[in-house]
Amino acid sequence: MNLKDMFKKTSGRSHYISLRRSQPEVPAGLLRKCNKCGAAIIAEDVKKGYYICPQCRGYFRVHAYRRIEMIADEGSFEEWDKEMDFVNPLEFSGYEDKINHLKERTALNEAVVTGKVMIGGNPAAVGVCDGRFMMASMGWIVGEKIARAVERATEEKLPVIIFTCSGGARMQEGIVSLMQMAKTSAAIKKHSDAGQLYVSVLTDPTTGGVTASFAMLGDIILAEPKALIGFAGPRVIEQTIGQKLPKGFQRAEFLLDHGFVDRIVEREELKDVLAQILKMHHTNSISSEKNLPGTDDTQPAGQEMPDKDRPDKEDAGEGKEIQNGESLSAWERVQISRKKDRPVSTDYIEALFADFMEFHGDRCFKDDHAIIGGIAYFHGTPVTVIAQAKGKTTKENLDRNFSMPSPDGYRKALRLMKQAEKFGRPVICFVDTPGAFCGLEAEERGQGEAIARNLFEMSGLKVPVLSVVIGEGGSGGALAMAVADEVWMLENAIYSVLSPEGFASILWKDSKRASEAAEVMKLTARDLKRLGIIEQVVQEPIDFNSENMETVCQDLDGRIAVFLENYAGCSAEELTEKRYARFRKM
Repeated sequence: MNLKDMFKKTSGRSHYISLRRSQPEVPAGLLRKCNKCGAAIIAEDVKKGYYICPQCRGYFRVHAYRRIEMIADEGSFEEWDKEMDFVNPLEFSGYEDKINHLKERTALNEAVVTGKVMIGGNPAAVGVCDGRFMMASMGWIVGEKIARAVERATEEKLPVIIFTCSGGARMQEGIVSLMQMAKTSAAIKKHSDAGQLYVSVLTDPTTGGVTASFAMLGDIILAEPKALIGFAGPRVIEQTIGQKLPKGFQRAEFLLDHGFVDRIVEREELKDVLAQILKMHHTNSISSEKNLPGTDDTQPAGQEMPDKDRPDKEDAGEGKEIQNGESLSAWERVQISRKKDRPVSTDYIEALFADFMEFHGDRCFKDDHAIIGGIAYFHGTPVTVIAQAKGKTTKENLDRNFSMPSPDGYRKALRLMKQAEKFGRPVICFVDTPGAFCGLEAEERGQGEAIARNLFEMSGLKVPVLSVVIGEGGSGGALAMAVADEVWMLENAIYSVLSPEGFASILWKDSKRASEAAEVMKLTARDLKRLGIIEQVVQEPIDFNSENMETVCQDLDGRIAVFLENYAGCSAEELTEKRYARFRKM
């Protein structure tokens, strides 16, 4: 190599070294590696971004006080029971030293922080588990702090929000740790019996005795995306059964699909979601037991309006069934009720209610998409809305099983009705199903029992219940959401013991006589009004579809407002007696 080449080489190397030295170096501890995707990330950016990896959107665990800072109105946190004396019920060797070391390292007294916060101006008691402290395992102090917080919330009539993160029971405290499961659950039961709201937020990981106690007892259960949630940990399960677990097993999405979580909430939107939930339930908690919020209690509950004031007074008459001057047969109305472009329940929910928040799952097995339900506002009044849901496309209909609910769907509906009863919310149901699903798995999970349980419980619900048949009302599958104070039907909806095809097959052994069956079944809205089965008929425009449903929704809006006003002053006893009398005379 000649001198010229050597100069070029050394000159280039020197230039490279000079450039490298001129680049700003990342301070120690600032650059981290994501333990999920392996990407290099800047720690400060992650902290400002809700502790979420900007590359893979993976969630990092959050310290308790930072978690509170993320959801609480600024300066509103008031801590409860910060310092509690150490206990070692089993006199476990080395336990106290370990606890003292963790206190120094984390600046925490124990694995949970409790207190009172304001979230969007709404007060709540809060508990936040911190995984840095013995993986937030539940010993006596953790159980005691949670129990005390819930008891104080009960006394002060506050909702409770608990962020769970735990490895389960604390082994160093043995059976005493196990008893905290019962203690915390009993405290939550007393809080629930007092009519107060409990929201559980499941974060990664929530396992063992915490899952099997306070974590899964929320009136509303939220979860962070991809959080590990289960009783036994995946490693324990794999060792026990000798099999590899499927991808996504025990993750939040798995629990949502299997009916145990109401909603998965992204961390960025969690404060807003919690504020909305608290606001809706705060409105209920300050209303009197006898009067619904946002309604006039001067009119006796259940009192019929004079005929001149009834929105449906023209429906009381006899005679031909006319739709805008056109005479329609019963079979023609059956065909209209099944039209693919007919408005579905989601159309009515969007048009009639504000801030609808869907909740999922039956807390037993599954989230059945054939029934949707949640909470919303109607003219400023919180209500529970439950609907049998048809899809608008083939894909949607397959997902919703063509609006044929399984037992899980009816159990979800009943869970939401009982939740409405607890918080004094009226229940508004939209009925649109050809019938309950009659498959093998439906029978295995107790289809008949699920429908029967709905009839049993709905008859005694202590809040007003309105059911509107918007399309098909098929058999017990429809009735399971129509044991109501009043049942209304759209003009071309149908409501019957069975489909006309099934009726003809059973009676005449010939399903082709379905059109003939429709005429004798008395399944149209006006037939059922004359029979006293329903209270109101809502007129429809010709070629009724989602594009021209505005006038129908305006009509329904006025009728629902009158219904809520009429039933506002009704006591629980008056409601249930009137509802019983309604069906007793049929």
